[in-house]
Amino acid sequence: MTTEKKQFTILLVEDDPVDIELLIEALQGDRLVNEIKYVRDGSELMDYLRQKNSFSDKSQSPRPDLILLDLNLPKKDGREALREVKSDPNFRRIPIIVMTTSKSEEDIYLSYDLGANSYIVKPFSFDSMVEIIRSVKKYWFDVVELTSQ
Repeated sequence: MTTEKKQFTILLVEDDPVDIELLIEALQGDRLVNEIKYVRDGSELMDYLRQKNSFSDKSQSPRPDLILLDLNLPKKDGREALREVKSDPNFRRIPIIVMTTSKSEEDIYLSYDLGANSYIVKPFSFDSMVEIIRSVKKYWFDVVELTSQ
């Protein structure tokens, strides 16, 4: 008896190419079925969600089930993007996990005040990143019920 796993789309909002590569590698572990997309700043995030500009092809820019958001981004930073996503009724239900290097209490409080669902400080080792991603995937895709809109 086989159970078909639902296809989940994870959107990374990250400007560091090394972190993008590490996150994608960690997300692809455990053979869980996920589609992983990424954008490099908050402006691209909003274009992606609104399927504008280079993200207008809906088949290439599916609505994410989960967003992993760095705070320190060029153009529109993660704080601005978080505020914009969570204030838009079309996108506010998409879970957003802030995943950043900042341990600042100010950033943590602000992220939660703006509607972040979780706040994770990026670990320094790949093995720690894999463990965190495994926990994130298990919680968000195996335990909780996500909305389709």
